Amino acid sequence: MAQSTAQIKKRFEKLQSLIRYHQDLYHTKDAPEISDEAYDSLIREIHVLEEKYPELKSKNSVSERVGGAPLQSFKKSKHKVRQWSFDNVFNFDELTKWEEKIKRILEKAGINTKEIKYTCELKIDGLKAVLTYENGNFVTGATRGDGVVGEDVSHNLKTILSIPLRLAEKIDIVVVGEIWMSHKEFQRINKEREKKGEPLYMNPRNSGAGTIRQLDPQAVAERNLKTFIYDIDLMDNGPETQEEELKLLKNLGFNVNPNYKVCKNLEEVENFYRKFLKKSEKFDYGVDGIVVKVNDIRTQSILGYTGKSPRFGVAYKFPAEEATSVIEDIVLQVGRTGVITPVAQLKPVLVDGSTVSRATLHNEDEIKRLDVRIGDTVILQKAGDIIPDIVKVLTELRDGSQKPYIFPKKISACGGDGSIKRIPGQASWRCLNKNSFEQNKRKFHYFVGKYAFNIDGLGQQIIDKFLEFNLISNFDDIFTLRSGDILPLEGFKEKSVKNLLEAIEKAKEINLSRFLVSLSIDHVGEETAIDLANHFGSLEKIRKASLEETDSITGVGDVVSKSVYEWFRNKENSKLVDRLLKHIKISHLDVRRPSGEKFGGKTFVLTGTLSLMSRDEAKEKIRALGGGVSSSVSKETDYVVAGENAGSKFKQAKKLNVEVLDESGFRKLLGL
Repeated sequence: MAQSTAQIKKRFEKLQSLIRYHQDLYHTKDAPEISDEAYDSLIREIHVLEEKYPELKSKNSVSERVGGAPLQSFKKSKHKVRQWSFDNVFNFDELTKWEEKIKRILEKAGINTKEIKYTCELKIDGLKAVLTYENGNFVTGATRGDGVVGEDVSHNLKTILSIPLRLAEKIDIVVVGEIWMSHKEFQRINKEREKKGEPLYMNPRNSGAGTIRQLDPQAVAERNLKTFIYDIDLMDNGPETQEEELKLLKNLGFNVNPNYKVCKNLEEVENFYRKFLKKSEKFDYGVDGIVVKVNDIRTQSILGYTGKSPRFGVAYKFPAEEATSVIEDIVLQVGRTGVITPVAQLKPVLVDGSTVSRATLHNEDEIKRLDVRIGDTVILQKAGDIIPDIVKVLTELRDGSQKPYIFPKKISACGGDGSIKRIPGQASWRCLNKNSFEQNKRKFHYFVGKYAFNIDGLGQQIIDKFLEFNLISNFDDIFTLRSGDILPLEGFKEKSVKNLLEAIEKAKEINLSRFLVSLSIDHVGEETAIDLANHFGSLEKIRKASLEETDSITGVGDVVSKSVYEWFRNKENSKLVDRLLKHIKISHLDVRRPSGEKFGGKTFVLTGTLSLMSRDEAKEKIRALGGGVSSSVSKETDYVVAGENAGSKFKQAKKLNVEVLDESGFRKLLGL
């Protein structure tokens, strides 16, 4: 039976109402009641009705969310209320100074500052949007622009499902919020671009901002952007506090970030900051700090604005993982195997929560690739717990005094005549003299370090002192030390000497892989040592192994196998091993990693701090189940285990779509 016009209109209105209801459940409350397929079906029916009965369609129809005709350009939109940017603070001292400043202003105005409360919200790393509603209906949406005039991107904003086109109340209101792209969506888009051979986007924020400026709303709709609304800029008889604003925004139908809190003092603010500093990396959206606002709206108006920022609020930024600094010098460091590493000495700068004054330049080729020069201004990036990398030189800031860096032909730290040479087939340079004091120091540091003999209390400064006073000159000398040798040295007492000698005695039993690590064989680190120990099972077999036998081990390449083979064929090295065996006992109970085990062939990367086990314990458990542990994240990585304060490895995992496990998930995978 044919439907009447009134019936069709009623059906259309009900569909609109139902779709808005499910949009709110899905995008605001995160509690969907129907499947995506069912939702899509409702949308398709709306499209059919609008095509057949164009008079039903309004500018705020739910169908507008899925795109429309491409635009030729964006109109300018003058804001009804000027848009501001908050000033930044980077530590608690700066936050305290901000509070002192606003309290002085308020005290002059006769306000009791003891009653001040602060609303803390997450600072979302996205694109600011200003939304205007009249009688509860969406009218315009604009970018921030210069604060006075922005771009009218209304057509594109209508495609974002978390922006209501009709509010729960028929009111006039201007609200402000952040548009953001999820990490998951960012990865999806970049995967598609990679398949098409298109350049990849740099980060979710820039990708989201670029999406909003697309002239084709259909293209915007396909990007699945989201929003968090956090402020009311204009409204008659508005709320009296920032907290009430957030609650009203949610009740009106906006997506409001649930992670906010009213704090009575700065100590509570700091606790909020610390809490989300640890948790921020686990969100699917970018968070680069918190925003602290005086909660009372009347007090906000008394504080007012400076020429560029509100006085009543401040952005308390999380430690930056990137910063800029100036290269004051480039120095060359000699490693334990004689390899020379160039290091940039920097004007001290705060990066990722700590002040740094050095950055690695890796090798000569890296210097040439970056065109790094003394005096350059550079961008630094902190990578986990190691010294920063230089990722870019700001050549625009050069003044002509910077000159290309040229490797010297000699370095005094190499000993002898200081000669150096470039390693054939590699980007590295090495000392010709393999027994310089500097190299010996580093070898000894490694020998007693945690990945080798792990001698408690025998740190780098003590090793350097023993070498300086000729108490040791070979590794085995450590095990011949007596109290009478050490006591005459400044700073040693009988108790400390007794503890040190007991630690040395305790370290005399060592497993095979750690022993191999201790020898500073070129290219043999922790993982390679485990492969060698597992394959051969004994030191004697490794010493006698042919080049072909060593080369046949999975995970050990030509360069490594040749290095191992030649090291054990060297007479001096062989004598050293014989002398060491007089003092130590090698255990052959190394970790087995057969491919048939639970983690066989799987590679793990650990980042951050685990609360229930140490990193070394985690590594041992992984290896016991047949897995391997790597220090860097790549496409070949199977899992990244992220503890508290996870660093850049966590972000790299997300970029490469590598599965990330928190400690709970990791323990579950281990079967604990």
